[in-house]
Parts: sequence; structure tokens; C-alpha cells
Amino acid sequence: PVDSKNEAAMSELVPEPRQKPVVPMKPMGINANLLGYIGIDTIIEQMRKKTMKTGFDFNIMVVGQSGLGKSTLVNTLFKSQVSRKSSGWNREEKIPKTVEIKAIGHVIEEGGVKMKLTVIDTPGFGDQINNENCWEPIEKYINEQYEKFLKEEVNIARKKRIPDTRVHCCLYFISPTGHSLRPLDLEFMKHLSKVVNIIPVIAKADTMTLEEKTEFKQRVRKELEVNGIEFYPQKEFDEDLEDKTENDKIRQESMPFAVVGSDKEYQVNGKRVLGRKTPWGIIEVENLTHCEFALLRDFVIRTHLQDLKEVTHNIHYETYRAKRLNDNGGLPPMTVETEENHESNL
Repeated sequence: PVDSKNEAAMSELVPEPRQKPVVPMKPMGINANLLGYIGIDTIIEQMRKKTMKTGFDFNIMVVGQSGLGKSTLVNTLFKSQVSRKSSGWNREEKIPKTVEIKAIGHVIEEGGVKMKLTVIDTPGFGDQINNENCWEPIEKYINEQYEKFLKEEVNIARKKRIPDTRVHCCLYFISPTGHSLRPLDLEFMKHLSKVVNIIPVIAKADTMTLEEKTEFKQRVRKELEVNGIEFYPQKEFDEDLEDKTENDKIRQESMPFAVVGSDKEYQVNGKRVLGRKTPWGIIEVENLTHCEFALLRDFVIRTHLQDLKEVTHNIHYETYRAKRLNDNGGLPPMTVETEENHESNL
């Protein structure tokens, strides 16, 4: 009887053999040739109509010393008076003693598509005798926009469309010295490339010869690589081979764009062109043999605008969001509204 009890106890301890999971049947192969028209292809048109109605936001920041033609270039880029200096700027206005952040919003419409464009200027950057840490107010502003978006996102009663003030693109203007980057340039890009999409541009490129321009571009690329500075489009965010091939060409040949800006028109061979008049002729802004403005415009607006927004949202904002939630013990940051709700619940 003892043995039978032990056997019973042993049988209880031995687990029953696990049943094999049921392997689902393979789906039947779907014939690529549909029997009739479904209408899946209309989703693109539906999305286009919706975007046409709502429009979209694009926020561009310009950073660099005064006198490098930042405002002129932005006006040239969007073919309208959108910069801070076009919006009631006084020519006698003194250079600020500290870095200021000034945002000007405009609605641009083309072909029925509305774009709410915000140009964020940074007067005072790099203009002081001591420029130590002058990038800090800019980094603070960028993070404040992420914080604002995060607080809207965690609200219980969220807005249908959260206003997007996050900086999608930062054009960083490099002085056309022809020598090398200044310590300030390297320091700024080293800190800010982690929080925003930086596109370096060589300003007033018409002050250099073609050979000087080519050499300077190569030197800048080398210095950025040596200092581990990632500019947009970042290698790690290439989605596929096609993206990589296209972006490698931009990274290795075009960057940094050597540009000339002008919002004045001149007559050249019977055509009205944007350009700069010099004693030896007219520098045509949109002529690729004169400067790389057309490449910059196509890159920022015509091929990579949506990607700039997506990298901002999926990479830079996500990094900020994860850090904030982690610092807060996994809880969303408390807004005034959530604090009031929390207190009323108590």
C-alpha cells in the first residue's frame, strides 16, 4: 500500500505531455490578377484630398552669425517675404547682447495646398566677444517645443490636431572663410545634431572661386566626420537601399550646400531671374553652374520635406519623450489640467 501511495504521488508530479500547438494552414495563394476593380489605389487620392483641406505645418530654424544672408536665403527659398527682417525689422536695430529666438508664422498656398510655415530666427548667435555656450538658448527652445507637444499628447481630452511647433529643420550657416570650421560651429552642431535635423550651408558662396568652394566643402565634410557630427540625412535612418544610395550621394557630394540668396530679379537673355548684380556680371541664384541654391531648395522642399518631419517625430521627439517619461518614473509629465483633475479626484 505504501508503494501504491508513492506511485500515485509520483504520477501527480510527472507533468502531462504538452500538446503540440496547432499549426495554422498556409493561406491559399492569392492570384495577382484581380477578378475586377476594387479601388485600393484611391487611398492616395483620399489622403491627398484630406491634406489639401487641413494643410500642414513646417517649421524651419536659421542659425548663424549676422551678415551671412540668412533672411535673404529663406525669402529666396519660399519665394516670399517670410523672414523676420521682412516683418517690420528696423535696419537700425542693434545686434542683441544675448541670443534671442524670434518666430514668424506665415501661411503659404500653392496649387491649392496650404502650408503653415514658421521661420525661427536666432539673432545674436555668434556675434558676441565671448560666444561660450551661446547654443544653449537654442537647444532650450527646441526642447520646449517637444515638451509642449508632449503635454498636449498626454492630456485626457486631446485636441483632434495637436499644434506642431517642433523644429523640423535647422539651416546652419557656415561663414565662407575657405579655411576650416570655427570651434563655435563644431560645438553648436555637436550639441544640436542630437535634438534636431541640421543641414549645414556655406553662406555667400559667391565670395569663393570654384576651386576654393570645392576644397572648403571637402574640408568641412572631413571635419564633421572627424568630430562625429551627424547632419541630416543621418546614415542610421536610411530606410532601404534606394534611400541609402540617394542620401549617400547628397552626403558625399552636395553637403554642405554652397549657396547664394537673393530676392531681387534681373533680366538675363530675355528672362527674369533671381540674382546678385556684381561689376563683372549677374550671379543667378537658380543656376547650378553659379551656386547650389537649387539643390538645397529641391532637397528641403521637393524631396525631403516629409522625411524631415517624420525624423523629427519618430526619432528626435521620441528620444525626448522616452527620456522625459523615464525621468518621471514612467508617468507622463503633469500639466496644469491634469494636476487640477488629479486634485479634484482626491
